[in-house]
Amino acid sequence: MRSQQGRSLAKYNTRKAAYDLRKFRGKNLVQRIANSRRYRVQRPGIRTLAALFILREEVLKPVLAGVCRPKRGRPPNNVHPLDLHYQTLQRQMLSTLQYLKLAA
Repeated sequence: MRSQQGRSLAKYNTRKAAYDLRKFRGKNLVQRIANSRRYRVQRPGIRTLAALFILREEVLKPVLAGVCRPKRGRPPNNVHPLDLHYQTLQRQMLSTLQYLKLAA
């Protein structure tokens, strides 16, 4: 796995993996296969893990990437409805961070 991901997983060591497995087992997302060191992902766990991954990659990262850097200049003529949702999320996130005094 580390060789496939390159440097991004360079700091991901066995201690972190053991911690993650304990968390997943505690939430019944994975189950240990008897008499082995392998784990099996439970069916509801697959849905939960996929939903968390999609939420992180498709929603949180784009929103947080643009929250502190509002775009300057004229807006485009045709704005996709999804872009409007992202802009609303970014404005709300910025106001939340300002309220918490985490952003200027």
